[in-house]
Amino acid sequence: MKENNDAITIPFPFVMLDFELNIVGSNSLYKAWVKDIGKYTSIKDLMPEYSIDNARQRALIGDKYYELYTSKSSTGYNVFFIENPYINNAGQIASNILVGILVLDNYIEIQEDMDEVRLPHFMAIIERKINDYFNNYGGLLRKFEKDKFLFVMNKDMFPVLKENKFSISEQIGKIEMGNKTPATLSIGIGMNGKTVNEDMDFARGALDLALSRGGNQIVIKEDEERYTFLGGDGNEVSRNSKVRARVKASGLVELILSASDVIVMGHKNPDLDSLGSAAGIFAISRFYDKKCHIVLNKVTSSIKNLYDRLCQDGRYEDVFIDSETAQSILRRRTLVIVVDTHRAELTECPELIDRTKKLVLFDHHRKCADAIEGCALTYHESYASSTSEMVTEMLMYIKGIRLTRTEIEGLLAGITVDTKNFAFKTGIKTFEAAAYLKKNGADTMSVRRLFKNSIGEYLARSDTVRGAEIMYGNMALSVLHQEVDNPVLLIAQTADELLNLEGIEASFVLCESEGAVHISARSLGKINVQKLMEKMGGGGHQAGAAAQLKNVTVSEAIGILKENIEMYIEENN
Repeated sequence: MKENNDAITIPFPFVMLDFELNIVGSNSLYKAWVKDIGKYTSIKDLMPEYSIDNARQRALIGDKYYELYTSKSSTGYNVFFIENPYINNAGQIASNILVGILVLDNYIEIQEDMDEVRLPHFMAIIERKINDYFNNYGGLLRKFEKDKFLFVMNKDMFPVLKENKFSISEQIGKIEMGNKTPATLSIGIGMNGKTVNEDMDFARGALDLALSRGGNQIVIKEDEERYTFLGGDGNEVSRNSKVRARVKASGLVELILSASDVIVMGHKNPDLDSLGSAAGIFAISRFYDKKCHIVLNKVTSSIKNLYDRLCQDGRYEDVFIDSETAQSILRRRTLVIVVDTHRAELTECPELIDRTKKLVLFDHHRKCADAIEGCALTYHESYASSTSEMVTEMLMYIKGIRLTRTEIEGLLAGITVDTKNFAFKTGIKTFEAAAYLKKNGADTMSVRRLFKNSIGEYLARSDTVRGAEIMYGNMALSVLHQEVDNPVLLIAQTADELLNLEGIEASFVLCESEGAVHISARSLGKINVQKLMEKMGGGGHQAGAAAQLKNVTVSEAIGILKENIEMYIEENN
């Protein structure tokens, strides 16, 4: 291959081709470059999709993207290779900046609790610290609302920000000026979009996800599908404002009134929160004279007592249907309401979500990246104790509605089971909801009877607790070996019970059921089991989460779980 001396001064790789597309000349930059990617005699060897008809084309050569410019000469063609570092994995031009939106996500609570004289000074300190932080990294920051900031910076700084785990969150949390609760931040970041506008859209979506997961965390959206989560180890940010519940109640009523009928469904292997909240939605639909069905494929032992009580009520005759029947009765104006989950694959009938024209979602679990989208109404609050609490909140704003005693006790049972008898995730609204249900006739002893277990289940749970392995001095791991009617419920109960052992901060219990290995995880708060389960395809809350692993044995699942626990410990030490 001869060298074209005239081309040596060109500041990027250059080759000459004959009319057969063979490489017949090059400059020194090409020769230095070609050593890393092998020797080629034809441009087709270097770039199989090369077309002489395109004066400008793009190619992935080695591990980098290049813009190829071709011009014709008397002896053949000249091809120039210009590296473009701003092309993403899809081969599209990507911006070299990242766009972020930062929000003080408990601003309203701080404003309500703090002395109004101190609040301006408090906010001024926060604003100065945020400005200083991003200015130090060469970022541009602008405040566009009282509690929101927009920042733009070179994405080359992202690894540095990620390495220090966006320490601005910790800095803000340490500011004390009479505020009863520490200030918390949520940040949504968008990057690698085709344009700055797309980065901005990514940032908005990331921030929405951060807030719906409880706030106090950073979510990065790096492309159309990939999210990265940082932080989120603190408690969810509680919002005591009753405005949202009132607005959601009004929106739900309007949608029910405009629908021909209603279909409600919860998650597979339903629990008392799923069925209790579904019964609450049924009561609202009945109040407005709309026919309503509840999708229920399997009556598990955890809901059997409540299910039997509901079926004794003549108003629930033919209300419970399976997924096949639900699909057959679905009409154009049918309103489908999903409760106690936000992931399509976990619902009783995922097909309904794809086919319905109007969808409503109520859930309290931390939002995952694969959440159901396109809903006419979404009420997703991860700070809520349960979906039953959220439904009860809405009932408070529907004047004249009356529920049966079983429906009221079903809602209270849902709150009770998800709060572990009001020990976990209880806020002001939780007790207000419970008080409302008690005022309207709930009998706590009658609710307690809904939790009765068989002697076989009790013994199986005791054996599983006895066989627990203690890891790292503060974690318990066990496996359910006995056959029971509802193994998924039993491992959840066992995980709760393991937390009663002295020194145990987190528990993990596994079982094999319906072709998958189920993992139930619980924590007293110091260890974020939601982040652990999310890495394994599951989700939940900081103190309670779960995951399912398919095509693995129990032993393999234990190995995967232990690997993720080790990674979590390394990341948080």
